[in-house]
Amino acid sequence: MIDFTPNPIFLSIGGLEIRWYGIGYVAAIVAGTWLAFYLARRRGERTDIIVDSLIIMAAAALVGGRAYHVIDQWAYYQNNLIKIIQPPYSGLGIYGGLFTGMLAVIWITRRHHLSFWRWGDILAPCILLAQVVGRWGNFMNQELYGPPTNLPWGIAIECQNRVSPYYCPASGIDPAFTAPLNAHFVPLFLYESILSLIGIFVMLYLWRTFTSKGRLLIAGDVGLLYFVWYGLERGYLETYRSGWDWTFLGIPMAQLVGAGAAGAAIVAILIRHWWVRNHPEQPSGGSVMDEPDTAIPETATPDTATPEAPPEPPSVVTEPAPEAPAPKRKRTRPTPTS
Repeated sequence: MIDFTPNPIFLSIGGLEIRWYGIGYVAAIVAGTWLAFYLARRRGERTDIIVDSLIIMAAAALVGGRAYHVIDQWAYYQNNLIKIIQPPYSGLGIYGGLFTGMLAVIWITRRHHLSFWRWGDILAPCILLAQVVGRWGNFMNQELYGPPTNLPWGIAIECQNRVSPYYCPASGIDPAFTAPLNAHFVPLFLYESILSLIGIFVMLYLWRTFTSKGRLLIAGDVGLLYFVWYGLERGYLETYRSGWDWTFLGIPMAQLVGAGAAGAAIVAILIRHWWVRNHPEQPSGGSVMDEPDTAIPETATPDTATPEAPPEPPSVVTEPAPEAPAPKRKRTRPTPTS
């Protein structure tokens, strides 16, 4: 069991607080940006676009994520409206950030006349890496946990951070909505971090193996696979959560949104492949499709690769002319000597 309960505040200077959650958000951006640079170079895309667009995408994801969280926790914010925009921010909703972040990517790729589908393949594993890192901010805030457990990796949660039905017994709440003071809980943030890390390797493997020469997958499939992977991942983990879910007809909205996103992504993959099969004469680089992705060899990058030299013409081998036969010498008999 893990009894360590972290302090969510990293540093406090006067009235200014620097929280681990904010540090985790910045670290997530740095990690995702690093992977985006690496993958963009491997695919021959412009890396300067990443630098120019980083602030726009991060701000869009922040606004959308915050809006989703406020809706999710509206029971609290309806009586504390100033807390919506007043730092420190205590939560972000991943689906809200994904929605506004995707709108930002669409706008950026159209503005720079780039392929949205190819950049979707690049950014999908980067988003997962950002989630791997950022979820540890939830640990520092003592949030995103499941029911009590006896597993060796169960984490302790302080009373002020517990949600129904896991309140501390001393709170005076009905015992049916309490958990022992020394209870440990399922670390859902850790599970999501691990599953997202596995998803990164799955996506990179699929891209390297099945899109390098137009085999099986086309550009955009890996990006759409993100919504399938994370939708199923989050939908499964939501079954362990209670007491803080935004629900619709008793079903957590995260499950509904995740299932809807996964289903829409699968339909999009099928439709795009159907289009490619039935329109082979049309280039797939337009607004509907994209050309099959191509991998850059391990030994070359866009900055260092050089065009192959044209093959040398085959040399003409000529046989040496036959030597002329030597003239026959007239044989003479030796003169006898006395």
